[in-house]
Formats: sequence, C-alpha cells, structure tokens
Amino acid sequence: MKRLAFALAAFALAPAAPAAGDAVKGEQLHRSCLQCHGTELYVPPKRKVKTLAALRKETARWADYYNPKFTKAEVEDLVAYLNRDFYKFP
Repeated sequence: MKRLAFALAAFALAPAAPAAGDAVKGEQLHRSCLQCHGTELYVPPKRKVKTLAALRKETARWADYYNPKFTKAEVEDLVAYLNRDFYKFP
C-alpha cells in the first residue's frame, strides 16, 4: 500500500509531459478552430488555461466538436502549436 501511495505522489509531482505533437501540422489544423473564434482566447486577460495539462484537456474536449473528430495525434499537434506560439508552458 505504501508503494502505491508513493507512486501516486510521484506521479502527481511529475511535470506534465511536453507537447509531443508536430506544431507545423497543428498550425494547419488550427484553421478549423478559427471558424468559431480567433486567437484572442489564448492571451491574457481572456486566457483561462493555466497549465500544459489543462491545454491538452481543453483541446481534446473541443476536438470532439468537429466532424470528423480530431484524432489523438491531431490533438497533440494542436497542443504543440498552441503551446509553441501562444502559451509557452515548460
């Protein structure tokens, strides 16, 4: 049981995985996002996302709105692009 608690604590303290996608592909995919909103959502004061994990979660949530839905790889590409050009999370 102590091992499990230690593993969970280590996982919680570990830094979020870096954006593993292709930012160039993400930039191309991002054109779909611009059909509904501009880039003003990514910069203060409108920015609501505060971490890379939250950016990944929000991107995946909105990816379900497209037809066809964005794949997991496409979500990672979008996260890589958004982080590179706007958020700059470590």
